Amino acid sequence: MLSVLEPRDIPPRLVTGAFILNSGLGKLKADEPTAQALHGMACTAYPFLEKIEAERFTRLLAWSEIAVGSALLVPVVPTRLAGLALTGFSGGLLGLYLRLPGMRETGSLRPSEAGVPLAKDAWLFSIGLGFLGAGAHRFGPSACRCRRHRRCGHRYGR
Repeated sequence: MLSVLEPRDIPPRLVTGAFILNSGLGKLKADEPTAQALHGMACTAYPFLEKIEAERFTRLLAWSEIAVGSALLVPVVPTRLAGLALTGFSGGLLGLYLRLPGMRETGSLRPSEAGVPLAKDAWLFSIGLGFLGAGAHRFGPSACRCRRHRRCGHRYGR
């Protein structure tokens, strides 16, 4: 069944999808110093990533970004599914912001000057959470499009 996008979902899907896809495509061309820097930063926040070599990690990151960006841009991918991918991916990025030293002002969640580029991932995370709620139905007569329910006040979903 073909998914129909809600008009309100189109702008954030286009903008976040294009942003993430572009980032992934750029990482495919990363040289060794860039791969080392990305890997080093990720390993500081997530030590288990030390087991993966830097260039392989960067390729995996690039393809992950390409997949998430594409899911957001392709209209046949349901918004809730695209939101799940975006929330998971941006949650990992938000973890970098929270775990890397020097990204936040001391004793605060406010970003330091160096942390502003990572703090923007909170916006991506919030958009993903919003997409997760797409298509969710509220209970009550106003949620039901059936004339019978509007007339009689029958509770939807019972």
